[in-house]
Amino acid sequence: MRGDRDIFGLGRGLSIPLSTPNPLPKEPETLITDEAGLSANALADLRAEPLVSQGDIVKQGTPVLRDRRHPEYVITAPMAGRVTALEIGAGRRLSSMVFAAETRQQQHRYDARAAGEEIAGKTGGAALRALLQETGLWRRFNVRPFGRIPKGDATLAAIFVMAVDTRPLAASPRIALDEGSAAALQRGIAALGTLCAGPVFFCQDRGPDIVQEMDRLHIIRVGDLHPAGLAGHRVLDRFPARLDRQVWDIGVDDVVAIGELLEEGTLPTTRLVAVVGPGLRASRLVRCQPGADLSEICYRSLKPGPTVILSGSVLDGAQARWLGEKDRQVTVLPRSDTKPQRHWLDAALRRASRPEPIIATAAVEEALGGFMPGMALLRALSVGDDEAAAELGALSLVEADLAMVDYVTAASPRFSDLLRAALDRMEANT
Repeated sequence: MRGDRDIFGLGRGLSIPLSTPNPLPKEPETLITDEAGLSANALADLRAEPLVSQGDIVKQGTPVLRDRRHPEYVITAPMAGRVTALEIGAGRRLSSMVFAAETRQQQHRYDARAAGEEIAGKTGGAALRALLQETGLWRRFNVRPFGRIPKGDATLAAIFVMAVDTRPLAASPRIALDEGSAAALQRGIAALGTLCAGPVFFCQDRGPDIVQEMDRLHIIRVGDLHPAGLAGHRVLDRFPARLDRQVWDIGVDDVVAIGELLEEGTLPTTRLVAVVGPGLRASRLVRCQPGADLSEICYRSLKPGPTVILSGSVLDGAQARWLGEKDRQVTVLPRSDTKPQRHWLDAALRRASRPEPIIATAAVEEALGGFMPGMALLRALSVGDDEAAAELGALSLVEADLAMVDYVTAASPRFSDLLRAALDRMEANT
C-alpha cells in the first residue's frame, strides 16, 4: 500500500515580528569552531558515566558519555580533538565537557553491515536499534507521550519526520538536503520503516516532494505560520499519542544521518544552522559541528553593545555557550530585548498567580494551530485537571508546542511549564 499526501493548516498560525538584518544566504558557509562542548542544561536528566578521560584525544563520533541508568543512551564526540574539560557534579550530572580541535580530523567508524542487511531483508530491527544506540543517534528520537528519549526496547505505533520548521527566522530544512543527501534520506526512511510497523509521516513545506513514495509513507504539507511546523501539532492532528501508544518524531537531517551511517559507517561532522536576530549586523547560514562555540560563530557579526545569544529560537531557545544537541538555529538579541515584545494581555495577566483569566481570543487559538480545543486545554492545565488535559491532547505535546501560547498570553506561570508538570504527574502514575 502506497502512502498518501495531505495538506494541513496552510493558513493557520501566527507570525512573530522579530527582525534580522538580512535574508539568510542561499548557500551556507562552513565554520568549525576551535572548541565544542556539551550543554549541561540539555543533559540535565543524564547520569553521566564518562567513557574517556580529560586529556584524551578522540575521533569525531567516538562514544564519550553514557547514562548509568540507561546504558543505551550514548553521547558521542562532536568533533575530533582533545578533551580539555570533564567535570561531573552532584548526582552524576554533567557539569562540563569541552573538546579542543586537533590538526588531525579523524572520524570514528562503526560497523553498520548487520543493520543494513537487516533492513534489506526486513528481518527485524535488533541490529539497527543497537547501531543507533551505540552511535548516539538514538537520542535524536523524541517520544510522545511525555517527551522523553525512547527506551532501548520501546515499541512505537507511528513516527513523524519533520522536514519543516516554522519557528521565527528558522532556515528551511530543505536547504540542508542537497543532491547528495537524497539517497541517504531514502535509506534513513527505510530504516525507520524497520523500527516502526505503523505509518511513517513525512512533514514538509508546500514545495516539491522531498522524499520518494514508499510503503506506509504519508506526506503531510504544512503552511509557513507557527506552530504548524511543530511535531506535537502534527501528531495530535494525525496520530495522537496515548498512554498505551507511543509516537516518535525526528528531524529530517537526523534521518539523513542515519542513512549516511548505514552507508559510510560514520556520523555527519556538521549541521546546518541559521544565525539570526536583531542583535546581529548580518544574518548567516553556517555549517558547523554539533556543540559548536556560539560566541565564535557570532562574534564577527554582532552589533556593538551587550547581547544575549540563544541556542534555539526566540520562543523556545536558551542562553548558552554551546549549540544544543537538537538546535538548528542561533538567535542573537540585544540585552535590553532579551524577550520578545509581549502581547497586550500582559498588563491584565502579569499579576496573576495562576493563568485562569485567559481571554478566549483568535490569537490564542491561532497560537495553538487553530485546530484543537485550545481554550479547554489551557483551562485544564491551569487547574491541574490532568485527566481532562490528556483527553484534550496533552499527551501529544511537549513544552515547545505551547511556546507560542506563552508568547501570546504572557501568562505566569507559563503554560509550557504547566504542561510539563502535568506530563510528569501522568508519567509518575503510569
